[in-house]
Amino acid sequence: MPLDTSITPDRIVETKRLIRPHIRHTPSVRVDMADFAVAPKPVALKLECLQHSGSFKARGAFANLLTRPIPPCGVVAASGGNHGTAVAYAAMRLGIPATIFLPSVTSPSKVERIKSYAANLVIAGERYADALAASEEFVRKSGALAVHAFDQPETLLGQGTIGCEINADLPDIDTLLVAVGGGGLIGGLAAWFRGRVKIIAVEPELSPTLWRALAAGEPVDAETEGIAADSLAPKRVGTLMFPIAQAFVERVVLVSDDDIRAAQLALWDKVRVVAEPGGAAAFGALLSAKYTPAPGERVAVVVCGANTTAVRFD
Repeated sequence: MPLDTSITPDRIVETKRLIRPHIRHTPSVRVDMADFAVAPKPVALKLECLQHSGSFKARGAFANLLTRPIPPCGVVAASGGNHGTAVAYAAMRLGIPATIFLPSVTSPSKVERIKSYAANLVIAGERYADALAASEEFVRKSGALAVHAFDQPETLLGQGTIGCEINADLPDIDTLLVAVGGGGLIGGLAAWFRGRVKIIAVEPELSPTLWRALAAGEPVDAETEGIAADSLAPKRVGTLMFPIAQAFVERVVLVSDDDIRAAQLALWDKVRVVAEPGGAAAFGALLSAKYTPAPGERVAVVVCGANTTAVRFD
């Protein structure tokens, strides 16, 4: 598959300028892995979990809604939760009608957040693929604009703007660990860095979409199970991101559900950062030593989402 020539660093910079008034430049913090009872090593955390709507997805949502013609009937999105939340938020802020299709696996916290943004919410099927099929039928009947969670150029361009901020705040890193579901996040980041930084993909063992695609040489269906199924289990990666991953992603690391749970707990216990399972997966690769940095390797991890009710306050 050829690289999409529209997903370039120059266009990511243009997208950053356009969406800047609507998104947060999220912070990066440096931690020492010794705090997590792991061999001492400094690691940077890019806290995209602090983005509007609770995840990095707000970037791609605003990129779509600010650059594509919007029909009077508004926009529609299918999502495991975070993309729908982001599209609902962006639509609310811009005064655009939005209809969001979710599978039943979506966490209650994401359902409630979408409701709070006044979008029309539809539960369709058990998994993301079911919700996507229902949303496509809705588009055919209504004429609404479909905003794809990961297989749309504007979506990748929006997610790639995180790379601009990483360059500004963490200019010395060698390696970036990124969780993968459909691949919009890692596709945008890989298109931005284009080999200047080593990109390591992290996926759940029970939802190895990119791992299976790279082994097959093309996007193929994978399992859609595990605790991160509402954010990292879309059945297969996008066709736009796949050639970018082939060119610029070094390799895929698989983590277990136990690794992800441990990462969630550790991020809260040691850094007081709340992360949903998908948001903690990339850090789980470090904590479990599924990815072990070389001596002197300067590593950053994207903590990409925080839409969870796992932390409760007394």
